[in-house]
Amino acid sequence: MKIALINENSQAAKNEIIVKALKEVVEPMGHSVDNYGMYSAADEAQLTYVQCGILGAILLNSGAADYVITGCGTGAGAMLAMNSFPGVICGHVQDPVDAYTFAHVNDGNAVSMPFAKGFGWGAELNLTYVFEKLFGFGHGQGYPKERVVPEQRNKKILDGVRAVTMRPLLECLDAIDQELLKGAIAGEKFQELFFANCKDEAIEAYIKKLL
Repeated sequence: MKIALINENSQAAKNEIIVKALKEVVEPMGHSVDNYGMYSAADEAQLTYVQCGILGAILLNSGAADYVITGCGTGAGAMLAMNSFPGVICGHVQDPVDAYTFAHVNDGNAVSMPFAKGFGWGAELNLTYVFEKLFGFGHGQGYPKERVVPEQRNKKILDGVRAVTMRPLLECLDAIDQELLKGAIAGEKFQELFFANCKDEAIEAYIKKLL
């Protein structure tokens, strides 16, 4: 699994802490991590939490990433931005129980975390435990045991509802303010990481045209 990390501007200074914890947990499991930044608060390309949602949706829908880790001060804004797009099911994850139950009950492909609220003493330990529970025990297996069948059925129902309520991503990108969109893909390593991993020719062509 290819996991993408995206940080917005208010919490960019914590990128190094987050990517270190993420890599230490998931790389031994056989997963890889692409760090899309922001890498520091002084980065030339400044991402808002809204742009984290745009970038995350591009990565997931194009196949450039299989999973996205993002967040903001509370985690709520980035979660809302991510869930504004097709092909994305993003959960709000603050602790290991959130991570485990989201992975098994909701079976999404992105999480948004609070990187300011509650991010104090032991924060790096919480990150480690969250990533262990999020990626170390599979996905979509249901929880608790007696709820496995209805939980899996509900996930399929949710997927069906979203299929008829969401527009295709390219329509969304075309309708978004283009300067906002350009800012979302202006990161220092975006082009290097994205074009090496993108699996959707139409999305790739659109991004190239935009750049």
